[in-house]
This record gives sequence, structure tokens and C-alpha cells, in this order.
Amino acid sequence: MDLRQGIGLRRLGTTTDEFQQDLLSSLYYRRGTTVESASAHDAYDALALTVRDRLADRRARTAAAHYASNPRWVYYLSAEYLLGAQLEQNLLYSGTGEVAAQAVKALGRSLQEIEDLDVEPGLGNGGLGRLAACLVDSMATRDIPAVGYGIRYDFGIFRQSLENGGQAERPDDWAFQGNPWEFPAPDDRQTVGFYGHTEPIAGSQTRKRWVPGEIVLGEPSHMLVPGYGTETVNIVRLWRARGSEASFDLSRFSAGQYAEAVQEAVRAENISKVLYPDDSTELGRELRLKQQYFLCSCSLRDIIRRFRLRNSDWADFAAKTIIQLNDTHPTIAIPELMRLLVDEYELDWDQAWSITRRTFAYTCHTLLPEALETWPVHLFERLLPRHLEIIYLINLLFLREVEARFPGDTDRLRRMSIIGEGDERRVRMAHLAVVGTEAVNGVAELHSKLLRETVLQDFADLWPAKFQNVTNGVSPRRFVKLANPRLADLITEGLGDDGWLNDLERLAELESLADDAAFMERWRAVKRANKVDLAAGDPDSLTDVMIKRFHEYKRQQLKLLHVITMYQRIRQNPAGDWVPRTVLFAGKAAPAYHAAKNIIRLINAVGATIAADPVVSPYLKVVFAENYNVTLAERIIPAADLSEQISLAGKEASGTGNMKLALNGALTVGTLDGANIEIRARVGEENFFLFGLDAYQAAEVQIRGYHPREHYERDAELKAALDAITAGRFDGAGRELVDSLLGWDEYLTLADYRSYLDAQEEVERAWRDPARWTRMSILNTAHSGFFSSDRTIADYAARIWRVAPVTVPKEDQ
Repeated sequence: MDLRQGIGLRRLGTTTDEFQQDLLSSLYYRRGTTVESASAHDAYDALALTVRDRLADRRARTAAAHYASNPRWVYYLSAEYLLGAQLEQNLLYSGTGEVAAQAVKALGRSLQEIEDLDVEPGLGNGGLGRLAACLVDSMATRDIPAVGYGIRYDFGIFRQSLENGGQAERPDDWAFQGNPWEFPAPDDRQTVGFYGHTEPIAGSQTRKRWVPGEIVLGEPSHMLVPGYGTETVNIVRLWRARGSEASFDLSRFSAGQYAEAVQEAVRAENISKVLYPDDSTELGRELRLKQQYFLCSCSLRDIIRRFRLRNSDWADFAAKTIIQLNDTHPTIAIPELMRLLVDEYELDWDQAWSITRRTFAYTCHTLLPEALETWPVHLFERLLPRHLEIIYLINLLFLREVEARFPGDTDRLRRMSIIGEGDERRVRMAHLAVVGTEAVNGVAELHSKLLRETVLQDFADLWPAKFQNVTNGVSPRRFVKLANPRLADLITEGLGDDGWLNDLERLAELESLADDAAFMERWRAVKRANKVDLAAGDPDSLTDVMIKRFHEYKRQQLKLLHVITMYQRIRQNPAGDWVPRTVLFAGKAAPAYHAAKNIIRLINAVGATIAADPVVSPYLKVVFAENYNVTLAERIIPAADLSEQISLAGKEASGTGNMKLALNGALTVGTLDGANIEIRARVGEENFFLFGLDAYQAAEVQIRGYHPREHYERDAELKAALDAITAGRFDGAGRELVDSLLGWDEYLTLADYRSYLDAQEEVERAWRDPARWTRMSILNTAHSGFFSSDRTIADYAARIWRVAPVTVPKEDQ
């Protein structure tokens, strides 16, 4: 049935003339301007709104189909969504790219000019947020009823620029000119409390009344998430913090005390001001915990509201609801749901706990102890007093369960307790996440194995069936079709159709073309054209990229030592037969992470030294691409020849940049870490440049006692590279890095240095044989079908969520 029948809405047009008329209507009636006076941004907004209307039409049919079927819903709670620019993707997913290109000519504009105005929503930072974006894309593409929940940050993470070679941070005011893709919904505001105290309720051992000392409003908006090749359009609902009416003091304002009059409103709105506020201060830590609770409280109330639209029996809640916690940031949702069920809806504790444990699932994204969040008990006690009481009771009952299973094992009780009893008592959020959920998954085979064997071993001993693996994936629509249209067209031609975009395993059919001379030549031409567009260096040089968040465990410092060694080799033998190489770094360091920021400074100092050297610069170039984001990644990834995935084995949970690069035909040099293992197994050992210690060898080295100076003393090239830094050869930068590497070298950079250089020499041998390199490149793409986020979602749906797709009928059905 057409939903417009009965409310008098006309069918949205599909022809160029109809689309153009709708575009002009948006310009006149929604932007309030005319063709003659419209600015470029008017044209952008009008086009965005016209495309959004097409998706909103599908969204209405999606909502109707979901309401009728009353399915089990997936609710995805994530602190980040790195969605990328929306216009080009929504043109593709709505099938309006060609008609839009024709229609905007009426405004005297080109489609490319308008697309260049599309600003990425500043709602994420790195792999965690981009994974969330890929997964919500694939949920819609797989017709899974789902809602993503997040925070509508005003300023995102930060805009990175370079000052004197070092990182400088500036606000990312991404929505300064508005965001035409979101639908505000102020009537769905939720009320969130902080501070205050609790009071007992007569006749109840477990219920309490929480009297908050501060009230904040959560105002939602949502962005549409269309599926590709389907009618489904899901949403991401984003919460923005607002002060309550009482937060504005009119009497103070009237007395001229303007700052004091709005200080409560400002404090409330700070909650959604910036993604990941600096937590090096007590106030910063409090704001981060406020953010996490704000997200979870607003989202859970909205989830309950949605459940009660079609259901009334709490016994059905877990059967209709699965809430996926994307890392530990939303773990406070567990005690919050208990508070809502016990205190507000008056369920008994046992029933509420049964519902809660069957409702949540937890994805752990790290093996780094410092990334497994903990919060001081005193902070919880002040900010969320009722939640701390609930956590204490959850922990008491849980430890009784452990004691019954492992009687007399007091060390195990201490290790597993949700409350860590060290110098400062802390709430262990990862422990709470495991205890309060139905399933726990890692994000790559090795990561999941190490979670069970190390970080969460005690919990895996108690509940082995709870632990699973779901290897991450990426969207082929975003990272091939949109990012690399030349390659997408060649793949489609080679396979005979574009069905691979929704069935990425079909890329395996490219294997039959890996030795076809004509196809290989066109494959090389695509890569070279992409390098010309990137304009980072000589398009005929080996384009060697390391693009990811800056962290010592990812070992940008190892890549840099290789660059310095190459620089010194070329200087010593200028007449040598050198492979020209462009080394491109991109990524951001956390503002308070000084070691990572020092690496960025050294990279730029080394790059400047090389650029100024007439002997070395013809063969080697170092580029740092500032302000790395999805848009920049979409330019770099298609141009990459070599993908640097060189983290210390056992430290990277998965990695999705490695998947994007392999999918686009880059060859990987990497350790046996994260998803590198699965990539190597699928693309073939002969098509992957392996080096370094594996996770077990690395652990053994550290247990046995690691002495980095031994590597320094016995490897002349390593010594020369480090000595050059210490001597100030690169503008005096990097001395702190050398002190760290020679002092403790936590991530075994020096231990893997020689193996890494050997692997890079094998890279150059392969590069010198264009046919061999091209064949390896084609096979990397051909064997990357497993790394689709559509497969990831199918795994979640079958093994963890136990949800089924709901087909949304087409418009004329």
C-alpha cells in the first residue's frame, strides 16, 4: 500500500525534470532563495534536502514494515560514528546520482563542486567510529531492524594542523553551517540526572529513590542510514545535551551577571560539546563519565519507549531487544537498565537481572590494559550514587557465583571482582560488561583468542560459551565504489556486473584474470591514475602508506627508523640502484599523548631533511597528510601500493585500515597481529610480506627480560639511525623517542627492526617485477571478500543477536 494515499502526498519523481523541480522547490521554499541569488552552499543544502526526501520516503515505509512485524531490534550503542561525507553516498544509495548531476546544472553548478562542500559529521575519531559506521550501513543493507545510538558532538575530536612540524589542535566546528542530513526531534527529549543522593523505599531491599542534584535534558536528532540495493532505511539517533528551563537564572541576567546566569546551562551543554574531552584532570574524567551515562540513559529510555509501542509484558523485553555495547564506553547502560527496571518500573531484582543479562552483548576492542576503562569509586559515588549501589550488589551476587564454582580461590575472586581493590578503588568497566551481558566477542581470530587466554581468561573459564569471535569488516560501497570508482568499474567489467557490491565473495572470480596481460595493464593504469590524483609524490614511485591513529603500539616509530636507514643508505651510495619510494603518514595523536606527538614532529623533521637533500630526494620522499579523516582516507587508500600494518603482535585488536587497503589492491607488510593473520591466510602467504615476532614470542621476550641496547649495539644500521636522531640531525627532534627506545622499548621496536628491514627488501624485489607485483595486487583484492562488513553483520545476526531480516516492500507493492 502506498503510504501517501489518504494524506495527499505526491509521489517523488524519478526523472531528471521531476528531480530538478523538487530541487528548485527546496531552494525556494526551504532555503528561501532563488536561482539567481543562490550561493554554492544554498545549492548544496537544496540538493541534500532533495536527496534526503527520497530517503525519508523509504524510511517511512521501513518504519511501517518494522511496526507491522514487531521484530527483535538491534540497538547499537557507540561513543563514536565516523560516518564520512554523506552526499555522495546518499546519491549512490538513493539511485539519484545521474539525475542530480543533470538537475544541478539548472543552478549553474557542477555536482563535484557541490559535493566538495559536504562536511564530514564530526562524530568519531578512528577505527572504532568507522567500524560503527560500516556496521550500521550493513545492518540496513542486510534489512536488519536497527537503531544506532550516539552523541551529537558539537565539535567532534579536533582539526589537526601542523605548526613547526608538530601537531596543533583546533576545534572541528563541523556543523557551523548546519547539517541538512539530520532531523531534530525536540519533542522526544529525555531527562538525565547526576549527583544527589538515594533514599530507601519502605518494604523493599533492592529498590531506592534517587534524588539527583543536577538535571540535564537530552535532545535527539537522527540521521538516515540507507541500505544499498534494498528499500530499508534505518537511523542513527544522536543525543545533544541541553540545560533545563531552570538552568537559566533570569534574575542574575537582569542584574548584569550574564556569565553567572547561564553557567548551569553551559555546564549541561558541555556534555555533548567535544568527543573525548581531555581526561588528564579530575574535571575531564568527570565529564567523560557524564558523557557515557548521558548517552546510555537517553538511549535506554528511548529503547523502552520503542518497546512499549507494540509490547506491554516485560517478559518479552529481551526477546524483542538486543543492545550491542561497542567497547566499554556504554557499559554504564547495564546498571542503568537495572535502575530503570527495579526503581522506576518496580520489577523484582532477579527478574530485572535476568532481563538485563539477556538483553546486552559486548564487543571488546582492545588488549591494552589501559584501554579497558576503570573509574574511581569516589567519582561514581559523587556523580552516580545509585548506580554505584547497583554495581555493588551486582558484584556481590557475581562473586558468590564465582565462589560456588571455584571454592576457596580468593585470588580469583580478587582478579574477577568488578571493584578493583588497589591503592585507589576503581570500577572495572570491562568486568561489568562481561558479567552483565549474554555474549562477549573479540574482533579478529587472534584478538578473540588472546582475550580468552589473557585479558579475560578468568571469565572465559567461568563462562566459555559466552566468548565468541566476529571478525570486523568494511563497507565495499564506501571504500571501493565511492573511494575508488576506477577500480570499481574495472571490477564490474571483469565480473560482468556489479553484484559484488552486495556479495563481496564474488571478488574471488578476479583470480582468473590475475595473469591476463590486458587486465593487468588496466589494473596498473587505475593505480597510477589514483596516485596522480593524490599528488603526494612521483606516481611511478612505490607509494608506501601508514595511515592510522598515532600510538606507540602501532609503531610509526619503526617505519620512521626504516625511512632514516633508507636515507643513510642512499647518502652512502648515491649511485646505487634504488627503488624510488613515497612514504605517506597520516593520523592524529591524542592531545595529551606527548610521545605520539613527538613521533609526528620527528616524521616531519625527517621529511624536511630528505626534501632538502639533492642526493636523496630523487629516490625518497616523506609526506605527512594532516587532519586525517574518512574523506582523506578515500583519496589515499586507492593510491596505496604498500600497506604498513606493523603493530607489535598481540596489541592490535583487529584493524580495518588493513582490510580497506588490501581490498583496493595494496600489498601488506605486517606482523602476525589482529586481522593481519586472517588477511594473510586468505590472500596467500606469498602475497603478504611478513616480519617480526608473533604474539607468543613477544610475550616470551618480555617475560624473559628485554634489553633493547643489545639490539642497538649489535646492529650497525640501527645504531646509526638512532645516533643520527640523538645528534640532532633532524632539526633536533626525536631525542625523547630515542631515550624511550633505548630505555625500555615497551613495544619491542628494536627487536623487530632487522626483520622489518628484511621484509622491506623483499618488497623492493617484488616491486622491480611489475607483472609479479600486479598479480599479487589483483589477488589481494580477489581474496578480500571475507572482509565485508555485510559478512560481519551476518555473523552477529546469526550467532549473537539471533535476529532475522525484515523486508521493506517497494513503493508500488
